[in-house]
Amino acid sequence: MRWSDVGVAGAVRRVRCAPDPVLATPSGPVDPTDPDTVRLAADLVATMRVSPGCVGLAAPQVGVSAQVFAVDVTGHPKARTVHGVFVLCNARAVDATQWSRGREGCMSVPDLTGDVKRAGRLVVVAQLPGTGADITLTTDGFEARAVQHELDHCAGLLFLARVAGAHAVYPRKVYL
Repeated sequence: MRWSDVGVAGAVRRVRCAPDPVLATPSGPVDPTDPDTVRLAADLVATMRVSPGCVGLAAPQVGVSAQVFAVDVTGHPKARTVHGVFVLCNARAVDATQWSRGREGCMSVPDLTGDVKRAGRLVVVAQLPGTGADITLTTDGFEARAVQHELDHCAGLLFLARVAGAHAVYPRKVYL
């Protein structure tokens, strides 16, 4: 089973923008086998697919305080490691190395980008929606950055909380 294949059709949801309080609220763990979690996973993938330039989307961004997120860096020019479309529940980083600074943007902060220091190599443990199977994801480069960005959303953090200061925040030049 592909990580994104949860067996239900997803619906496109409205993406919340800062300062929506759900974006600043740490999310709780979910039961990955609960039908509501499975539906949420499918909705995240559906919403991500209709959003140009989107490489990841977390449950808080669609108004749900839950530790669930989707990632897909397929075809992105900065991606080295590509696992395709996947959705993770209750994910947590267990190893992070090779830190570097890179530019990030976010659908929930549509007018700004910023330079954020992230691990270039990442190991995450999580559960798959639908089955609840435990998995370990090892990734690097741009995909690792995307996963960390979504982990932050689940922790109630926007990328702006990780920039070095106002000098590292920029107006978005390309609007998606």
